[in-house]
Amino acid sequence: MHDTLPYVQPYWRRVLSVCAEVAEFYGFGRIDLPLLENSEIFVKGTGTDSDIVQKQMYTLRTKGGDYLTLRPEGTPGVVRAYIEHGMANQLSPTKLYYEGPMFRYERPQAGRFRQFHQFGVEVIGGASPILDAEIIQIFTVILDGLRIRDYTIHINSIGTTNSRIKYKKVLKEYYRSHQRQVCATCRERLKTNPLRVLDCKDEKCQRVKMHAPPILDYLDDESSRDFKAVLEFLDAQNLPYFVNPYLVRGLDYYTKTVFEVFAGGVEEGEQGVALGGGGRYDGLVKTLGGGGEEDTPAVGFALGIERIVQHMKDAGLNPPKKAAPRIFLVQIGMLARKKSLALIEEFRKANLPLHTSLGRDSIKSQLGVADRLGVEYTLILGHQEALSDDIIIREMENGGQETVRLEKIIALMKKRLARKSKKK
Repeated sequence: MHDTLPYVQPYWRRVLSVCAEVAEFYGFGRIDLPLLENSEIFVKGTGTDSDIVQKQMYTLRTKGGDYLTLRPEGTPGVVRAYIEHGMANQLSPTKLYYEGPMFRYERPQAGRFRQFHQFGVEVIGGASPILDAEIIQIFTVILDGLRIRDYTIHINSIGTTNSRIKYKKVLKEYYRSHQRQVCATCRERLKTNPLRVLDCKDEKCQRVKMHAPPILDYLDDESSRDFKAVLEFLDAQNLPYFVNPYLVRGLDYYTKTVFEVFAGGVEEGEQGVALGGGGRYDGLVKTLGGGGEEDTPAVGFALGIERIVQHMKDAGLNPPKKAAPRIFLVQIGMLARKKSLALIEEFRKANLPLHTSLGRDSIKSQLGVADRLGVEYTLILGHQEALSDDIIIREMENGGQETVRLEKIIALMKKRLARKSKKK
């Protein structure tokens, strides 16, 4: 877990601002979720055999005997809120976005943290493939808004439950003759959740995977038709995608479309940095006790804010700089300091950027700060000026000074700054 220091904050503000702006344009409403949920939400939703449940959840037991978990991801919590607050009875589909910290017990390695932050969008109650394409487009619009253009979308379909039952049999048969060539974790996964072997990053497992039968050959007609439609929508938008027939993602709730977005124009995901991903999860609402007997179609994505920020820094994609202060206030003496607090607030209300150094006593040290900041004007409020309700305006470029009434300073500085801006 780590601190986000002041010099990194402009990147974070930029990412979150662009994410929220894009999501709201596309009709998503913000939802804020609790950090702690009943553990059952994640066990049921994410999958008993998933790495998240098996290895990565921070779970605690309350004094009352309940088991709570620090959220490892956002989607199960959004679905829980959708069910709990009766959102199915409102406008359909329901479109929600969220952001905030997630928690997973990860091994310390580059780009991974035990507390990390995600931004995500979810569309619940819509079955059309155009919604799959829309959320992928939203992801790319966010990246474009951050000036990240070197990315590739990896996309696949893992079909319906029936498709996967057939495919798992074929996959287990293939891996039966390669068991000695894969890692111990994958040998265990073949017994509990065979699809997860395709998600292993071990080099020797990757080599075996290259010749495994692709799931696309075992899709039912509906899944094939929907996947074809999603790709056609992406083609219509000229989005840079790569059909990766072995992409499955690590969560049990996914159905049909799954995708990940990698930094760099790469064809093999292992060569790039994953910025985020998502897919369709038509069975999750039912799994968590909502929607009656029928599945509730849903689709969404989450992007990693730390990953995005690091990529921006590595690529030199600096956020817009905050406007430098053009005015500095020097105050000398107790009476001047008392008046300066009210004066600073007047400048804030007038939307005039002002810098000051209230903890410094000498005029020399304060003027030194003004010089280093490169301000255009310094206002000097000394003891005598405070008594007479005056203030000195010093023009830093030529050193010229004049004394004016304190009550007129806001209007005067507005005019002077506007005049200088026109000259520039």
